[in-house]
Amino acid sequence: MKLDDYRTSDNVGDERDQNYGGGGGGFGGGGGLFPLLFGFVASRFGIGGIVVLIIGALIFGGNPMALMGGGQNALPTGNQPTISHDGAAKACAANAASKFSCQVLASTEDTWSAIFQQEGRQYTPTALIFYSREGSSGCGAAQSAMGPFYCPNDKRVYLDTEFYDELQNKFGVSGNFAQAYVIAHEVGHHVQDELGTLAQATAQQRDESTKQGNATQVLIELQADCYAGVWAAHNRDRIEPGDVEGGLKAAHAIGDDTLQQEAQGRVVPDSFTHGTSAERMKWLKRGIDSGDPAQCDTFKVGADG
Repeated sequence: MKLDDYRTSDNVGDERDQNYGGGGGGFGGGGGLFPLLFGFVASRFGIGGIVVLIIGALIFGGNPMALMGGGQNALPTGNQPTISHDGAAKACAANAASKFSCQVLASTEDTWSAIFQQEGRQYTPTALIFYSREGSSGCGAAQSAMGPFYCPNDKRVYLDTEFYDELQNKFGVSGNFAQAYVIAHEVGHHVQDELGTLAQATAQQRDESTKQGNATQVLIELQADCYAGVWAAHNRDRIEPGDVEGGLKAAHAIGDDTLQQEAQGRVVPDSFTHGTSAERMKWLKRGIDSGDPAQCDTFKVGADG
């Protein structure tokens, strides 16, 4: 994807120079059950706080989404970085991956601002927070094992750019469009937040069983995939040959069924929270083909579309 001449966003913070010690270590430290759970639950992107809540629900029972609360901090937040022009410039200049991430974020800002304006709305951009291995978010500890995520409590996207290496080394997905898809998906959650969709879905999940709550979460994630595709469609002039195929390959690699099969040798559909590989590819492509957010209503047509 050609973004070399694009501006970098000012809505960027950096936690990479901060040391959070054992933040979140109670969930990931030691052996036994937790590494196994992180193996098939956490290694893809989504909404912050879900990973640790899913683990708690699997152990203690109940619907993990009901524990998230409506804008309430579910876990300690720690000290979070402030957003400033100088700080953003420094964070974006840290390395090539950071710069590209900041350019993608800037592109999503311009794209969604224009789309919202056409609909008589005003888009308030999200912020991107870089961290390394461990950080702190409004949804609790940020850990590399969780993958990139959006936290609705502080309306920020959290990213350890080493996840890009995981895309290539673990999932065999190369190319910067796949990296852009990661960020665009998280921004898609922020779009849901801006439109009120996320709050409505979370409120619905409080009254649902674990199985029903998981199914609702799948619809949330697939819509974010579709919104990522909408962003891509509005930037077709910057897409290069092979980019879309790379994005679809990434969507396939992080499908629930693919991850579960690889991690535990079996698939448990009732536990899906992000959608199958086929569903994730379908909704990403729907967004790319249509360029229309109205075509992304997973709640109306269901995961199968």
